[in-house]
Amino acid sequence: VDRGRFWVLGLLYTHSLGLSWGIPGLQPSTLYPWRKGPAPGRVRRAWVIPPISVSENHKRLPYPLVQIKSDKQQLGSVIYSIQGPGVDEEPRDVFSIDKFTGRVFLNAMLDREKTDRFRLKAFALDLGGSTLEDPTDLEIVVVDQNDNRPAFLQDVFTGHVLEGAPPGTFVTKAEATDADDPETDNAALRFSILDQGGSELFTIDEHSGEIRTVQVGLDREVVAVYNLTLQVADMSGDGLTATASAIISLDDINDNAPEFTRNEFFMETVEAASGVDVGRLEVEDRDLPGSPNWVARFSILEGDPDGQFTIRTDPRTNEGVLSVVKPLDYESRQQYELRVSVQNEAPLHAAAPRAQRSQARVSVWVQDTNEAPVFPENPLRTSLAEGAPPGTSVTTFSARDPDTQQLQRISYSKDYDPEDWLQVDGATGRIQTQRVLSPASPFLKDGWYRAIILALDDASPPSTATGTLSIEILEVNDHAPLLAAPSPSSLCSEPDQGPGLLLGATDEDLPPHGAPFHFQLSPKVPELGRNWSLSQINVSHARLRPRHQVPEGLHRLSLLLRDSGQPPQQREQPLNVTVCRCGPEGSCLPGAAALRAGGAGVSLGALVIVLASAVVLLLLVLLAALRARFGRPSRDKSLLHGLQDDLRDNILNYDEQGGGEEDQDSYDISQLRHPAELRAHSRALGRPPLRRDAPFGHVPPQPHRALPTNPADIANFISDGLEAADSDPSVPPYDTALIYDYEGDGSVAGTLSSILSSLVDEDQDYDYLQDWGPRFARLADMYGHPGSRAKSECPPMPVAPCCLGYLATRRLSQRLLCCW
Repeated sequence: VDRGRFWVLGLLYTHSLGLSWGIPGLQPSTLYPWRKGPAPGRVRRAWVIPPISVSENHKRLPYPLVQIKSDKQQLGSVIYSIQGPGVDEEPRDVFSIDKFTGRVFLNAMLDREKTDRFRLKAFALDLGGSTLEDPTDLEIVVVDQNDNRPAFLQDVFTGHVLEGAPPGTFVTKAEATDADDPETDNAALRFSILDQGGSELFTIDEHSGEIRTVQVGLDREVVAVYNLTLQVADMSGDGLTATASAIISLDDINDNAPEFTRNEFFMETVEAASGVDVGRLEVEDRDLPGSPNWVARFSILEGDPDGQFTIRTDPRTNEGVLSVVKPLDYESRQQYELRVSVQNEAPLHAAAPRAQRSQARVSVWVQDTNEAPVFPENPLRTSLAEGAPPGTSVTTFSARDPDTQQLQRISYSKDYDPEDWLQVDGATGRIQTQRVLSPASPFLKDGWYRAIILALDDASPPSTATGTLSIEILEVNDHAPLLAAPSPSSLCSEPDQGPGLLLGATDEDLPPHGAPFHFQLSPKVPELGRNWSLSQINVSHARLRPRHQVPEGLHRLSLLLRDSGQPPQQREQPLNVTVCRCGPEGSCLPGAAALRAGGAGVSLGALVIVLASAVVLLLLVLLAALRARFGRPSRDKSLLHGLQDDLRDNILNYDEQGGGEEDQDSYDISQLRHPAELRAHSRALGRPPLRRDAPFGHVPPQPHRALPTNPADIANFISDGLEAADSDPSVPPYDTALIYDYEGDGSVAGTLSSILSSLVDEDQDYDYLQDWGPRFARLADMYGHPGSRAKSECPPMPVAPCCLGYLATRRLSQRLLCCW
């Protein structure tokens, strides 16, 4: 055995074998892996090739490993090759072979930690490329060297252990690794402690790395933290090494009791004060600050039977703070002797020594001060009847002075009296009213009135006491109930029809002077009880029914209402009831003989006034309609000079298609009149009507148009007028279907044109216009058949662009006027 190189020869063979290992200075032996020996009666077997070992990190390269041969051909007539990882697979070019001699070489340094073995295949071919032998396996094993240091898993290991822990207590565990072969000594690790700062209180297991205590004496108050230096080495402790640190903290236990720094404390405080600090009690404790083993808890053992003092712990300094929780009285006691004790929040350890000063005495001296007066009863509650007159005595709200050893005088005044209702006697505290309190006062909450009274002594400096006076205003029954108007106020004439009449009542008084209300028919009219019945429904409502069939119409009843106050208030009230004839459902039938009164309290005079007003209003509407009918101004001006009759005025009555013969206001033809008469007609007609599609009440001003002086320009003038009419929001939009698709009712004459008919007039026969007289002869000439037309045609003149649309959509008269 040579360290780093292991040579093993284990060959089974039947013929001689030549094998060479790469031993420095020697030639590698020859291996005949394909040689088969004859064995009578047995099948020939190939040679079993053992793994070839080579050390990692070998530096003499290339290094011959082995030589392989085949005995089927003469030397030089066989070509050898190898394949696999390290040759033609990653990592490449680690091994190579001489193809003629079969020598296998190592060409690169090996690292066992990356690849621990290589499995190759060897091939033997003749010079023609034919296979001489079957492929055979060639395994190369990388032998490990101690080329890796051990490494700790952490640079610093931490551990905790209670102070005073017994020997052998587990603290923490150190762990390390080594990349070398774990089956060799190269990865055999051993742990040790190089330094632990003085006494050897800890030990480490060399195989497992566990750190434990080795002896007693761990005291946190002496040493709180220990720093250990650890080492790990391979080769069973003789090889490569590495170091790390271990920090071990001692956890505190309550092995030190708190103690007062003195046996007696002296303090002073003022009387009549609560919630004030008197002084501090200092203690000391060696345990860990902030932990339950250090926090102090104080108790008062003696000297405070009434519980006037308390002690709390300051979390920052661990001192006890003595404070007063109940006011002290100098006149009762001038000095207090307290005995207090202290202990930790956590229980004391059994091995802890007994404390020497766990108790102390505290002397507290009380200082005399001027105390404020005291109201014996505060707040003071009393009551007073509603509407009490001025000067009514309410109560006496007096205070006493606790300073019995000083002669002082107390005076009284008001601090809060929002209604200025009360008057206070400054010497005695007697309170009385100085006006009547309104029940509607906003400062009267749920029947209570609140005032604040001050009591002031005459000491120097003076002290003031505040007292609250609450006065309950007792309700007085000073309002009678009032009948609410029933809705509806009608009932059926038959007793068994309808639900009857529901009556309700209200009362301005508060309970118990209001409901339940008592409903009763007036005893002054005995016949009411014979004709009508009242039944109580609840505390505030009753139902009225007829006892037998009563006549239809308006009936006047009288009811007596009474509340439940003491003494009770009552009121007799009239009730107007409308009786009607009802159907099976209990509702009044249409056309019933009964007159609807509209509710309780409506008189016949009021009905007459309402009817008379309606008649007068109707007459005014009729007069306005007659005036609009017969007061329309005449429009008989002519557009063309020379004609005795205005053809358009005659067409006006027969070409109206907006709403039948009753509708004469569909459009304003004044836009087409002769220019010379345009101004006169504009002044006579006044403000044009508003268009229905224009904004309400808004009529834009129309620009002034200059009159043409040349008759040949009349066509342009008319075209401009029609265009202005189309854009004028004060007249209806004639070129929309809104007006012309509905022609009204009641017209006995047929329409001359309609948007529902054809858009052209060639298919219409207007020859019948010849029979209507000379007024329509010209229309017949213009719109009749060519054979029957007159020679008069529209003069050859430019037609305005708007006329082109009117010829297809406007009425017959508008077409004619457009041509004119």
